[in-house]
Amino acid sequence: MPPFNTVPGSARGQGSERDHLHLMPLDSLFRVAILLGFMLVFILSIHWRVFQPLLHAAVEHEWTRFIVHPSILWMIMGFLMLFFRTLLWFRYRTPPIASLDDAPSLTVIIPAYNEGPMVAQSIDSVAAAHYPREQLEIFVVDDGSRDDTWEHIEAAAKRYPGLVTTLRFTQNRGKRAALEAGFRHARGDVIVTIDSDSVIESNSLLAMAGPFRDAKVGAVAGRVAVYNRAQGLIPRMLKVRYTLSFDYLRAVQSTYGTVCCCPGALAGYRASVVRKVLDEWVNQKFMGVACTYGEDRSMTNYILAQGYDTVYQRAAVVHTVVPQTYSRLCKMFLRWDRSYVREEIRFARIVWKRPPAARAIAVADAIVTNLRYPVGWGALVLLVAIIIWHPATLVRFICAIGIMASFNMLYYLRSERSWDFIYGIFYSYYSAFALFWIFPYAVVTVRAKSWLTR
Repeated sequence: MPPFNTVPGSARGQGSERDHLHLMPLDSLFRVAILLGFMLVFILSIHWRVFQPLLHAAVEHEWTRFIVHPSILWMIMGFLMLFFRTLLWFRYRTPPIASLDDAPSLTVIIPAYNEGPMVAQSIDSVAAAHYPREQLEIFVVDDGSRDDTWEHIEAAAKRYPGLVTTLRFTQNRGKRAALEAGFRHARGDVIVTIDSDSVIESNSLLAMAGPFRDAKVGAVAGRVAVYNRAQGLIPRMLKVRYTLSFDYLRAVQSTYGTVCCCPGALAGYRASVVRKVLDEWVNQKFMGVACTYGEDRSMTNYILAQGYDTVYQRAAVVHTVVPQTYSRLCKMFLRWDRSYVREEIRFARIVWKRPPAARAIAVADAIVTNLRYPVGWGALVLLVAIIIWHPATLVRFICAIGIMASFNMLYYLRSERSWDFIYGIFYSYYSAFALFWIFPYAVVTVRAKSWLTR
């Protein structure tokens, strides 16, 4: 579907001053719409007496009180936290990009496993990036692929002699080992990692290098977009989900210098900091088991633990391939959630090293966010019971999902002026009814080592 205007969302922060001025009135309009949306949701909640079924259940069935009161309290806290996050989101400003004259030496690492011809597109996108050649090196690691990935890597190295360096493992050792090899060989002051199923936009490397002018910055998160968004309903829904989960949340966290995950699809690191934590990162264990996935969030935690800030660079855009089937989507989310559990436990210790303001915001955010799991599951059990007692409650529940999903689409439209917001509403229902089981299962199987999608 065509966008609302000719300025693509992925170019925000890269356009001319004239483009920026042109977008300002529309941006202000969406800000006002979001604030009005908060008022509307609040009014509808009171008018429809959203909490009434829960309160009735507490009166009729004594045991439900242990779920009802925490559920109502958490929903109120969540609504207030969303409002606070929104104010921080409005404050976010895209960091300036580096210029060709002051661009630091930079190493791009691309780990690949059974990627086939897609790895060539990834390498080509980096080689074509707008960055001074004398300051750039590309290091590609074939992690023991069993298909023709190595042939594509070799062909790319021949196309870019002196720019692309290659390394081939004789057997699969895992993404963390492939990245380690790149980290140890890197000569750049800044190291950027890119997944082999991803391509970057031309200004992304300069954009990633820009925030490192600030000596306090240890890592930078790029903006992740969906490469295969036209290939089915799931990629279209994920396009919206990525904008809401990644662009919005990382922009919020960036305002206080504590982005919790610099994504493997596009992340930048200060090389001197990586060398300090590399051995510990490579040998990381959780509950006695070697950590084989979640390397991006893990490295981010190690860098935060060193006292550095982690920030989000909206102007650095990567387009990554996402799952097209339910099975592969569940496997991806399961891997992510297992990593989330492990690294959130670590972050609970690291957060106390952050500056006071950042610490207070991060702690409050973590408490409200993580309470949604025990409280949310308790509320789900209660909801099922209420629906059995009062079937009409199901209609109220479905309508509530639609209202909140429509409200969330205002956030998407501020970032991406695209008709694809419709798929975001579909995703809200899809997530509620088809993906609800993933996080509890991830908690139970958190020690599992399998990558699942490799």
